[in-house]
Amino acid sequence: MANTLIAYFSRADENYFGGAMRYVKVGNTEIVVNLMKDMIDADTFKIEMKTPYSPVYMTCIDQAKKDLRDKARPELVSMPESIDAYDTIVLAYPNYWGTMPMAVYTFLEHFDFSGKTILPLCTNEGSGMGGSEREIQKTCPNANLKKGLSITGSQAANSKSSVERWLKANGLM
Repeated sequence: MANTLIAYFSRADENYFGGAMRYVKVGNTEIVVNLMKDMIDADTFKIEMKTPYSPVYMTCIDQAKKDLRDKARPELVSMPESIDAYDTIVLAYPNYWGTMPMAVYTFLEHFDFSGKTILPLCTNEGSGMGGSEREIQKTCPNANLKKGLSITGSQAANSKSSVERWLKANGLM
């Protein structure tokens, strides 16, 4: 077992790419995670909602906004039994309304991240990390939070060199 876990939330279906909608079979965050899996020895866990958002982008963002407003904690399909064996968690997610999808909060609040290193990676179309780093620190106050990496979602497939530099800078390569 690796001592690094890549936990990620990613959404396929209709997505927004720099001003246009496009249907994708693999979400941008998952594309970046797949690049990482070829670079480092890590286990992966996909954070999946039991009741996923709509495949229609505009409906999805309305659902995500309502969940944010309601501070919802969507039920997940599954959860790792434990994260005790991991020293480092790469937490990858898209920017939803300036923060992480609420399902990521469900994941974070399920475990004690004390003494763990969290490396956040956020895909977005120009909104960067938003307030997600601050929210991770608030949710996991005893974790060692490192500087996150913002990846433009429409450039996810071309992000290998940025991801590689970030992983090296954080001692994972």
